[in-house]
Amino acid sequence: MKSQFSVKTAIKNAGLFTCIAFMSACSSNNDEPEIPAPSVNFTEVKGSGDITAQIASFRSLLGDQLNTTPGQTTGRREINWDAVPDNQTNTDNFPGDFFNSTDPAVAAGRKRGAIFSTPGNGLRISDKNFSDLVSNYKDQFNAFSPARTFAATGSNKMDVTFKVPGTATAAFVKGFGVVLSDVDKANSTTLEFFEGDKSLGKFAAPIRKDDKGFSFLGAVFPDSKITKVTITSGSSAISNKYADNAENDLVVMDDFFYSEPSAVQ
Repeated sequence: MKSQFSVKTAIKNAGLFTCIAFMSACSSNNDEPEIPAPSVNFTEVKGSGDITAQIASFRSLLGDQLNTTPGQTTGRREINWDAVPDNQTNTDNFPGDFFNSTDPAVAAGRKRGAIFSTPGNGLRISDKNFSDLVSNYKDQFNAFSPARTFAATGSNKMDVTFKVPGTATAAFVKGFGVVLSDVDKANSTTLEFFEGDKSLGKFAAPIRKDDKGFSFLGAVFPDSKITKVTITSGSSAISNKYADNAENDLVVMDDFFYSEPSAVQ
């Protein structure tokens, strides 16, 4: 199985930024045009094919402790969509605050401090790899952690913002990453990180390397506060208007990873 593993770190040193990339011998990313590197300190982790090593590396960067209840100050959060109930699956009405309810009656495990929004039709969790929208989608997408995957519909863009888990208090994270399914075109799928209105940088996901179709992309900013991540998933929206073909690169998402949200002071 082919795989591609990249870790890139930019370190500010006397006003200069040095990028160091470590690539496996399996393949290279030279066919993908580079997006300009951010002008702040960062570590980027990305890869395609077997992404087990990339995810392990990114988890370590975020913090080895996986938090499942509010009231934490270190460690990381993860979302894999698979506990979303059937009545909120295969519709465009998935609540953007599902993973950060402030209702005391909601289970603590759902209070993970992530809020989702899109300018499109809505947010959709699918246990059919979106084949209920277009039948051949089932041949394009795979779930990394079966069986549910996630996408905005009617737009290829969505925002992730953060709250202190279980509260309405605005928060920031230090790093964020996502598993992607079926990235076919260079630079069609990106993560752009923001601290308030300031862009910290944009990163492109690597194209898939095998029939499973998985890619991983994430970045950590040790000296900055990420208050929003804008995800561009593919060149066209998940919709019954588009097939995944040479013209339209359609991409869905699976597992999300981010550091424990902390209150914005």
